[in-house]
Amino acid sequence: MPNEIRRLLRAPVWRAFDVDDQGRVLAGTDESGTIQLAEIDTQGVITPLTALAGACSGRYLVGQRAIVVQHDQAGDERQQLSVLDLKRLPTVPLGLGELTPMVGDPSFFHNLLDVGPGWVAYATNRRNSVDFDLVVRDLASGSERILHDQGGAIEEAAVGSAARSAVVALSGLQAMAQQLVLVAGDSEPAIALTGRDEPAQHNRPAWYPDGRFLMVTTDRDRDHTVLARLDVESRSWTELVSCPGHDVTGWLSPDGRWLLAMTNQDGVCELALHDGRTGAHLRGLPLPDQGWVGPPGTPDPVWSPSSEFVAISFTSPVTPGDILLVEAGSGSVRTITDSGAVLDGLELVQPTSHLVPAADGESIPCFLYRPRTGGREDGPATAVVHIHGGPESQAVRNFNPVVQGLVSAGHAVLVPNVRGSTGYGKRWYSADDVGLRMNAVDDLAALHRWLPQLGLDGDRVALWGGSYGGYMVLAGLAFQPELWAAGVDIVGISSLVTFLENTSAYRRAQREHEYGSLADDRELLTSISPLSRVAEIEAPLFVIHGANDPRVPLTEAEQLVAALRTRGVPCELLVFPDEGHGLAKRANRLDAYSRALDFLEAHLGKPA
Repeated sequence: MPNEIRRLLRAPVWRAFDVDDQGRVLAGTDESGTIQLAEIDTQGVITPLTALAGACSGRYLVGQRAIVVQHDQAGDERQQLSVLDLKRLPTVPLGLGELTPMVGDPSFFHNLLDVGPGWVAYATNRRNSVDFDLVVRDLASGSERILHDQGGAIEEAAVGSAARSAVVALSGLQAMAQQLVLVAGDSEPAIALTGRDEPAQHNRPAWYPDGRFLMVTTDRDRDHTVLARLDVESRSWTELVSCPGHDVTGWLSPDGRWLLAMTNQDGVCELALHDGRTGAHLRGLPLPDQGWVGPPGTPDPVWSPSSEFVAISFTSPVTPGDILLVEAGSGSVRTITDSGAVLDGLELVQPTSHLVPAADGESIPCFLYRPRTGGREDGPATAVVHIHGGPESQAVRNFNPVVQGLVSAGHAVLVPNVRGSTGYGKRWYSADDVGLRMNAVDDLAALHRWLPQLGLDGDRVALWGGSYGGYMVLAGLAFQPELWAAGVDIVGISSLVTFLENTSAYRRAQREHEYGSLADDRELLTSISPLSRVAEIEAPLFVIHGANDPRVPLTEAEQLVAALRTRGVPCELLVFPDEGHGLAKRANRLDAYSRALDFLEAHLGKPA
């Protein structure tokens, strides 16, 4: 594997998890090989805080010089919560045994949702292993109060200032839909603020200080998301910030004065501060490059308790991941890390945006990364179609060392947002639900038909994808075997039936809204599963999986590989015993991705 690709995979990523009222940032960095916590003070001095076995995240405890650390075991996603005291900064990073346990039981999930003065809120499935309850823990006494235990998957929560009530965003009855419910515990009845069957997103709920109004990112009654204020008493909505034809996402400051708004322009974000009550535009916020802020891929921006600062995780095709610190009053933006320093001297490629025509008249948004040489000595450049997971996610203008590594090796890389992707409106992200699944697979064929216009060799094209993107890789090889020369499947689904049967119980209902239910759609699920057409797969396949994956069980990889090997199809399976749904450790990424790139070189690098 060329040294330049190893440099790409070793580039550090910085993330902003929190910021306090002094402007100190609780950061995550993978310089050690996994995401660990560090603090960056107001002078830019970095203090490493943790050295845990796996990746972790955290938040400052409001009003205390301490943090709550969220950590799991070898990628199993069963998050546990511990406390790290910062009154004396550690001289060396601390291991798990040096943290103070707060909430822990490795049999269950404990997902940190919110923090406030004297309390921490988290969601856990410890009651019945399936449904998640919202728990508020008093930090002084250690007592806990359950605010919601009526079932459902809690996606987000906004706890009231007194921690006696909260609004929870529960998964709705349709894919990509959330229901807002006001809960108070103590046998108080939950109050539905939106309908459970409403086909709409209701994301990032945040209370105004008066406790009557909520800020919500929503696409109710429209195709794209806007920022709207909900009157909890009257249930009336007021639109505050929108951008016709584009999604807008927002984060309200704790005092309600400021509203940080992000407009999604084909995977490039534009940031601005607005008046929190009127939505009036106050000032744009300059970014270092055309890039991305927030999910997918990076944490949400986070405000300091005083609303003076907001810390932002930023990435771009040439920026691995930096932290920006914004002072709300002045609008100044400072970059306080330098993730790109280790890449000096490498020629990184910026993508171009395209709309690829589909057979049914739709247009598929796509980024194209071209090798600088434009082709190979043995003919036109080979190509790799790199498909994002989700499917309710989006390929954006972020840093992807695999994509840049493929380009540096001479491959053109297409990064599409096939139907089912977010960022292009409700109609597009709903266009692959249940019985429409194969329309998204057909988008892969449309991308292949487009290749000759780019001067690319249609006989030497591979598919690469993870999670749902792995399903798409396998579906392309199974349903379009004549098109693809090789595939790389990372934690992908080989059978939608066995996936739904074996995934974590808490996820099954959520995923059935997207793919179809085992009770009603088993025949459909079987017919669109790559495993059902394994006899059609001829292309060589490289499979990567984590042994502890709670989302897509390892059996999805094992059953497919066994079937292919029985038929003599070239197939490699690489399993990591210390990983879950994806590769969190740099050493494993270096191993897996270098071998996968060598695999593609072997199968795409020779003349057609």
